[in-house]
Amino acid sequence: MPHVLIVVGRVLVLAILGYFALIFALQRRMAFPGTLRSSARPTASAPPDVTQVWLEASFGRVEAWFFNAEGDVDRPTIIFAHGNGELIDDRRGDMEHLAAAGANVLLVEFPGYGHSRGTPSRSTLRETFALAFDWLIARGDIDADRIIAYGWSLGGGVAGDLALDRPVRALVLQSTFSSAKAIARANLVPGFLVRDRFDNRRAVSDFSGPVLLMHGIRDDVIPYAHAETLAAAREELDVTELDCAHNDCASEWPKVVALVTGFLRSNQLLDR
Repeated sequence: MPHVLIVVGRVLVLAILGYFALIFALQRRMAFPGTLRSSARPTASAPPDVTQVWLEASFGRVEAWFFNAEGDVDRPTIIFAHGNGELIDDRRGDMEHLAAAGANVLLVEFPGYGHSRGTPSRSTLRETFALAFDWLIARGDIDADRIIAYGWSLGGGVAGDLALDRPVRALVLQSTFSSAKAIARANLVPGFLVRDRFDNRRAVSDFSGPVLLMHGIRDDVIPYAHAETLAAAREELDVTELDCAHNDCASEWPKVVALVTGFLRSNQLLDR
């Protein structure tokens, strides 16, 4: 009997170790499904009415699109990080809407997505978006005191890191998580196995500028409770509810644009 218990114990240990190894090996494929998508553009050229930017990272170049706001040159500029299943092509119309409302937008691709080089990870994303900020500053026609980090879903982690790494003036988080570890634990994955440890709660807590939180009240991918956790990270921070779940919020985009521009105006970052 003791021998049987020893054998069973060894099998269980091996099974657990195998599970851990599998999760560790496959998690980036699961976290960044956009690498499996092909761009609708057969070549790396951008649409004719889009200003294409190539950010030269240590692992290769990453594509970004710049949208000029209507009006004066000292408009605020949003650096936008999309979700993990999207390509920048998917967000073109949304960014044009933001630009028409008065904010410049730099829409940045993820490494390894579309026509961009590299592989996605917290490290490569952090490098890419820091380069995006630096590219804006180097232009000379961007107001360095009016740069906003904006992230949706997993892009919220990217925007949160940018707020820690560069002097952005405001942070906008939409339908994002409190931390990657919290998401992992909810899916029965031990936190210590998480390779890309995005921590939006820390970003919100440590960031000294204004923060706008928006979240779908029926979100079953990243539950609304994550937004409440983020709001609790600092005083007098509330969550603005969106009437949607997670991937069905397209109809809410006009409201989102109004919320974002109202937020920028209330913090003296947008004049009109």
